[in-house]
Amino acid sequence: MTEIDQKKLLENKFSQSPLPFYNPEVYETKLGLSYLREPGVAIISIPHVDLSGAQGFLDGFPRELEFFKYLEDPTPLPSSESLCKFAGQLCFLSHGPQRTLNDEAAKYFHNIKESGHGSVLEHANISILMWGISRSLTHELVRHRAGFGFSQVSQRYVGGRTLRFVERPEYVEDKFLHELFEDRIERTQREYEGITEYLLEKQKAGSEILSADRKTDLRKKVRQAARSLLPNETEAPLVITGNVRAWRHFLNMRGSEHAEVEIRRAAFETYRCLSQVAPLLFEDFAVAHLSDGTHGLKTLFPKV
Repeated sequence: MTEIDQKKLLENKFSQSPLPFYNPEVYETKLGLSYLREPGVAIISIPHVDLSGAQGFLDGFPRELEFFKYLEDPTPLPSSESLCKFAGQLCFLSHGPQRTLNDEAAKYFHNIKESGHGSVLEHANISILMWGISRSLTHELVRHRAGFGFSQVSQRYVGGRTLRFVERPEYVEDKFLHELFEDRIERTQREYEGITEYLLEKQKAGSEILSADRKTDLRKKVRQAARSLLPNETEAPLVITGNVRAWRHFLNMRGSEHAEVEIRRAAFETYRCLSQVAPLLFEDFAVAHLSDGTHGLKTLFPKV
């Protein structure tokens, strides 16, 4: 971690969860419509690793190899590192006293990354909740398919008071652009709700604008028609599960100075959280202070 502002990274007013997160502020327009300016990132799941079941496997080898002592390593590792190190050492049956012990795990993972054996890192899956991100950002984010799973808010089912927006960073400090943004999202919200109510009333009056038999289906059909009004600035939160190798690829691609600024900010906050739960697997990433005042990421091992 660097000395840059770590505001709210570990602050949690509502629970005692040990998993790290970044909680951005929620703003309101004059009419009370909610919007955000920064991405929220919360790690919500990491591997639960219990190697005790491997003892039988280790005991099955000749005693002189001392594989049975493998689990007696006195140095604990975070769950992701523990899982990936065991998987990597299995490849060479490196379970004897000459193996790299946990207190030298940093050296072990440096060698893994330097040699390009990234497949070892695919065993550890980490799930993250992201919010305060626009539909524009998620159009890019969900293109990261290999090693990832996504569950995203459906605008066919939700709307109304849950509708929120994301202000572009370029607009925040510019009074003219900021006022245009607030006016635009308020107008969008009014038109969205107006069309929603219009379609509902027309359908209830017997019009066949929509093909919907049940009440829940009707609401879905109304929302899917009305959502055509929603801009790319609409918030589109999602849960992402990815293995460590996939997360590293995401950080390398989207933390780059060439990445779009909104997704680069999301990648940077993701890195700050991931480096808390799996420090040895992400320690090669360095923070780059960019000319536009934002932060990017660089690594010596971009292909791992």
